[in-house]
Amino acid sequence: MSLKFKYSRRQVYWLCQIGGWTMLFLINLFFTMTYQAVNFSHIYAFLYLSLLGLVFTHFDKGYIVRYELVKRPIKQILPRILFSSLMLSVVMTVLFLIATRLLHLNHSKTIGVDIFVNNLFNIWMILGIWYLIYFAIHYFEGFNKAEIERFRWEAAVKDFELKTLKSQLNPHFMFNALNSIRALVEENPERAKETITQLSNIFRYSLRIEKTETVPLEDEIRIVRDYLALEKVRYEERLNYSISVDEAADRIEIPPMMIQTLVENGIKHGIAKLHSGGTVSIKAAVEGGKLTIQITNSGSFSDADLQNTTGFGVSNTKQRLQIIYGRSAEFKIFEENKNVIVLITIPF
Repeated sequence: MSLKFKYSRRQVYWLCQIGGWTMLFLINLFFTMTYQAVNFSHIYAFLYLSLLGLVFTHFDKGYIVRYELVKRPIKQILPRILFSSLMLSVVMTVLFLIATRLLHLNHSKTIGVDIFVNNLFNIWMILGIWYLIYFAIHYFEGFNKAEIERFRWEAAVKDFELKTLKSQLNPHFMFNALNSIRALVEENPERAKETITQLSNIFRYSLRIEKTETVPLEDEIRIVRDYLALEKVRYEERLNYSISVDEAADRIEIPPMMIQTLVENGIKHGIAKLHSGGTVSIKAAVEGGKLTIQITNSGSFSDADLQNTTGFGVSNTKQRLQIIYGRSAEFKIFEENKNVIVLITIPF
C-alpha cells in the first residue's frame, strides 16, 4: 500500500510538471501571435524555455526535499527561496537569450540591459508562481493530515474519557468503600466521617477534571492519598503505602487520574491477590528538566497480563501521554524483586 501511494504521488508530480510547463509554452505562443507572425524559431525558443523550467525546477525540488524546507517556518524558507529563484532566473535568462540569438530571434548585435532585465523579471515571476503552487500543495496536504490526526486524537481522547469515567465510578470500588464506611459508623464514628469526606473528595475531583487535560501533581497526589486511605480501611494490615513527592514537583501538570488509575490497578491485580498483602509506593522527583514518577506495588505480572492492558491501565496511560506530550514522555513497566514498577517521565 505504501509503495503504491508513493508511486501515485510521483505520477501526479510529473503530470503537474509537464502540464504546467506545457501551458507556459502555449501561453507564450498565443501572446506572440497577437502582435507578430510566429515561425518555427519561436516554437523552438518557447519549447526550450519550458524545458529549462521543467529541468531546473525538478532539481530545485530535490533541494527542497533534501533540506525539508516545506517543514520549516516561513521566515526560514523565504530568504532561501528568493535567493534560489533569483539564481535560477539569471541562469535561465542567460540560456534563453543565447538560444534566441542562435535562432536569430534577436537581430541586434548585443543584448541590452533592458532586454535582459525584462526577461529576467518574467522568468523570475514564472518561477515564483511555481514555488507558490508547490508550497501551497504541500501546505494544504500537511493541513489535511494534521486535521485527520487531530480528529483521530480527539476520538482517542473521547474514548479514554469514557473509560476513565467508568473507572472513576467503578461500582465495585463504590460498593467496597460504602461497606467499609458502614462498618465504621458504630465502631469508629470519627473515622467514618473522615472516610466519607475522602470519598466525597474523590467524587468532586472526578467531576472537576472531566474536561481538564492536565492538573497539578499535588492535586492528583491529594486524591491518591484519599483513595489509599479508603482502601486501607478495607484491607487493613494487608495494605501499606508510602508517598514521597519533591516540593519542586507539586505544581507540574500531569494527566488527571493517571496515578490513581495505576494505583487502583496495582492494588486490584497485585496486592489483592497476595494472601499477606503488600505495599504501594509512589515517588515523584524532578530530574534534568523532567518529572519522574515511580509507582511500585507488591505482586508480579506475566506476558498475558501485559496483553490485557485494560487491567494494568497501560494502554490508556500510554495513549494519553502520547497525545499530550508526543515522544517527549516515556512509560515503562517491569517486574523487579517481586514488585511491579511503573516508571513515567514527563517533560515540563
